[in-house]
Amino acid sequence: MLDSFFKITERGSTVAREIRGGVVTFFTMAYIVALNPLIIGLAKDGDGKFLGGGDAPNLAAVAAMTALMAGILTILMGVVGNYPLALATGLGLNTFVAVGIASKMSWADAMGLVVIEGLIITVLVLTGFRTAVFKAVPAQLKIAVSVGIGLFIALIGLVDAGFVRKTGSGPVPVTLGDNGTLVGWPIVVFAFGLFLMIILMVKKVKGALLIGIASATILAIAVESAFKIGPNFDGATGAVNPKGWGLNVPAVPGDIVGKPDFGLFGQFNLLGSFDRISLIAGILFIFTLLLSDFFDTVGTVTAIGYEADLIDKDGNIPNNDRILLVDSLAAVAGGAGSISSNTSYIESAAGVGEGARTGLASVVTGVLFLLTTFLAPLVAVIPYEAATPALVIVGFLMMTQIKNIDWNDYGIAIPSFLTIILMPFTYNISVGIGAGFVSHVVIRLVQGRRKEVHPLLFLVSILFMVYFLASPINAWIG
Repeated sequence: MLDSFFKITERGSTVAREIRGGVVTFFTMAYIVALNPLIIGLAKDGDGKFLGGGDAPNLAAVAAMTALMAGILTILMGVVGNYPLALATGLGLNTFVAVGIASKMSWADAMGLVVIEGLIITVLVLTGFRTAVFKAVPAQLKIAVSVGIGLFIALIGLVDAGFVRKTGSGPVPVTLGDNGTLVGWPIVVFAFGLFLMIILMVKKVKGALLIGIASATILAIAVESAFKIGPNFDGATGAVNPKGWGLNVPAVPGDIVGKPDFGLFGQFNLLGSFDRISLIAGILFIFTLLLSDFFDTVGTVTAIGYEADLIDKDGNIPNNDRILLVDSLAAVAGGAGSISSNTSYIESAAGVGEGARTGLASVVTGVLFLLTTFLAPLVAVIPYEAATPALVIVGFLMMTQIKNIDWNDYGIAIPSFLTIILMPFTYNISVGIGAGFVSHVVIRLVQGRRKEVHPLLFLVSILFMVYFLASPINAWIG
C-alpha cells in the first residue's frame, strides 16, 4: 500500500530509506523548535506585550505550536505533494515579523498580515500567477535577498549572545563584547557551541545544529550550577550584570515532558493592522513577506528536485502545483497559529542525501515533530548563548549563495550589495529589499536597458519609494 501510494519503487527507493531520510531531515531542522521561541517569543509588540498578549514570554507555548504546525504541514506535504520536503516556521521571515512588523502593532495584527500574505500566495498559485511574479525579479537579486537575510540572522545571533554589543556612546554604534572585551562564562558557552557546530558540520554529522544546541545547553547548566552567574539584567532590581546570561538562567528543568500548550492558535486579527499603520506600509509589509515566501520556496523545491533526481528533461517537478499549494497554505497556517509564516526547508536535502525520494519521508519527519510538542518545556531552559551559534551557522549557509551573483554587472552588483548590507545595518529586511529594487531599476534606466526590467518591478519600486519617502510625503499632504 505504501509503495503504491507514494510510488517508492517507481522512484528507486525503499521504505527503509524513506524512514531513514525522514529521521535525518527532522534532526537537521528540529532546531527551529528551539530557535523560533527565541526570535518571536522574546520580542515585544507595539503595545509592549509578548506573543500571546502577556507581560512575560511563554516560550513553551511558542515551541509547542511551532512543532505542531511543522508536523501537520510536513505530513500534508508528504500525503498531498508526495515530495521529500519538510516545512516549518521560516527563519528570516520570523525575524521580519518580530522586528519589522509586530513592533509597530499588536501580535494579533501582525499575524493577521501573515494570514493575508498566505491567502494571496494561495490565490496566485491557483490562478497560475505565481510564475509571473517570480519572473519579475532578476534571479541574482533573489540571491541577494537570501544572503542579506543570512547576514541579518548572523548579526542577531552575535548580538543576542553578547558577542557584539552597543557602545552606548561615540561614533561607532557597536563593539566587541563589553567595551571591547569578551567577558563572562556565557561567552565561553557561545564559543563552545559555535565551534562544536562548525566541527560537526565539517565532519558532515547529521543534526549538527541540534547537537550543538543540546551540548551547549548542558554546558550552560553545569556552568551556572558551579558559578551561580545569574541573568545579565534583573527585572526586579534593575541591576545589570555584563557577565550574566542573556536569556534564561539555565537549570535542570523540573519537567521534561509536559502537556503541550496550543493556546496561541487563532490569535490573529485579519485587518487590525490597518488601524495602526498606513495602507501603503501594510501593503509593503505583505509584499515583503510574500516575496520571501515566493522565492525561498521555488528555490528550495527546485534544489530538492535536482538532488533527488525528480526533475524531468524539461525541468518539470512532479506534483508541482500540489507542492506549491501546500506551501502557500502553510503561510496561512503559520499566521493562524501565531508563529509566523511556515515555509519549505532546504534542510530537507539532508534527508534526500540519505535516500529519501517520496512523501513518505515527509510523513516520518512530520510525526517526529508532533511528538516533539510534548517536549516543549525543555525550550525554557535554553539560554541565548547556547542557541544563537545556530543563527550564525545558518547565516553562513545563506551567505554561500553570494558566489552566484555577477559582480561585473553594476546593474546587478550594486543593487545586490545594497540589499545585502542594508538588512543588517538598518536591522530591517524590507529596507534592504527596497534599496535593491529601486537601485536596480534606476541603473537599468541609466544604462538604457529598460526592456530588461519587468513592468511589475517598476510598480514595486514605486511603492518602495513611497515607503522610503513616507515622512516627507505625509508632511507635504498634511
